[in-house]
Amino acid sequence: MSLTYCNIQFSGQTNRVAYLSQPLMKQLKLNGKKTMRLKLGKQAMTVSVKSIKRPGNHIYLSAGVRQGIRVPKTGTIYLLNNGEDEVQIGPLIGILTDSGYRSSGVPFGARTGFIRQLMKLGEKKAYFFAFTPRDINWTTETVNGYFLNAQGGWYRKSVSLPDVVYNRLPSRKAETTSSIALLRERFVRKKIPFFNWSFFNKSDVYKLLDGDKEAERHMPESVSNPSQERIKEMLERHQFVYYKPTAGSLGIGIYRLTYHPKRGYFARYRRGSSNVLLRFKNFQSLSRMLSARHGSGLSRYVVQQGIRLVEIDGCPIDFRFHMHKNGSNEWVPAGIGAKKAGRGSVTTHIKNGGSLMTPEHALSRTFGSRSGEVLENAKKVAIRLSEAIERNFPHTLGELGLDIGIDKDGDVYMFEANAKPGRSIFKHPALKEQGRASLTYILDHCLYLSRFRRREH
Repeated sequence: MSLTYCNIQFSGQTNRVAYLSQPLMKQLKLNGKKTMRLKLGKQAMTVSVKSIKRPGNHIYLSAGVRQGIRVPKTGTIYLLNNGEDEVQIGPLIGILTDSGYRSSGVPFGARTGFIRQLMKLGEKKAYFFAFTPRDINWTTETVNGYFLNAQGGWYRKSVSLPDVVYNRLPSRKAETTSSIALLRERFVRKKIPFFNWSFFNKSDVYKLLDGDKEAERHMPESVSNPSQERIKEMLERHQFVYYKPTAGSLGIGIYRLTYHPKRGYFARYRRGSSNVLLRFKNFQSLSRMLSARHGSGLSRYVVQQGIRLVEIDGCPIDFRFHMHKNGSNEWVPAGIGAKKAGRGSVTTHIKNGGSLMTPEHALSRTFGSRSGEVLENAKKVAIRLSEAIERNFPHTLGELGLDIGIDKDGDVYMFEANAKPGRSIFKHPALKEQGRASLTYILDHCLYLSRFRRREH
């Protein structure tokens, strides 16, 4: 199996011929061969092979070939010699997404900019396209995908099912439908790697890592659907806990509950654009307030041990580690953002008054000369936690967002893991370069999964 970089051009003939420059014929070990099997995505055909005198690696595809395997455009691309005279063009990489709001210039709503960035980065290494669940024709095994032209505009082209799918479906609700479950299973049955399977629920991650000794060392005590007695017992043992919805995001619906033996119980939460702090004389009063606000919805809540995080100006700090699989199938921290809570806020979310800074800045304010050592340790823990999640998760992962806390002793805790992390940390001017690195890791991992990369393992 060999990988070659080449330039693809189209010729006007209607027959099924591929014209290859002599250096390319030699590299692909096709000298003396009359035909080869040419493949793109899931579509393949046998074509005649003819040699042309031209320096460099060039292949000219006749219209019959181009239409037969649906080659989307000319340009530089990889050729993978699979042996047995089969050559695969590609990779063909599909980004699965959707949006309620769409227009011709913004086909994927708020995600359009991110998808465009990723496709522009990969345009010389792969055939990148974006698509929605409605764009797939399973009968013909084709996708009516969105491609980028040279000016950055969108056009549609029908191509084969891809070699790999990067899942960026934006809606938790949509992902739980039977149609999306069937779509994922169909890709798996066709042996098409599908990474970032679905959103995690908070309780999923705790169950996933239950019994994993490596991960449990870094997990606060967490209980799904706790009884009121269990919440009271944890409050008295830990002094404060977080009570949060399992499928929540952006800090919505989270409570910080505190117990002072002499002053009673306190609940801090966000209501609209304000932070609220309530005091209760006894636990029963606190419990009644939670039931009145959420009723049966409390069955979808998790209670989690509070950790005394490092603070700046009396405000706690946590860290978002944006983890990626790289081209060698290893976990790496692509970007790290430190988030300082707004005064009186339950969480560090920017929308709730939090502020974003670099981890170096945050840790130097809290650990001084030890900050570099603390950060390196946190990176190692984040890699081990990502490996533990992958080890216990039955589907392919390529990207994770870990919400990490560091206490005053430098010990590292993971509060949440997100399978489709947002990219807000990369808006910080000092983290823009890490944002670009993140896109490169996505591309490299797609190349790895599609086998268009020399595998080290």
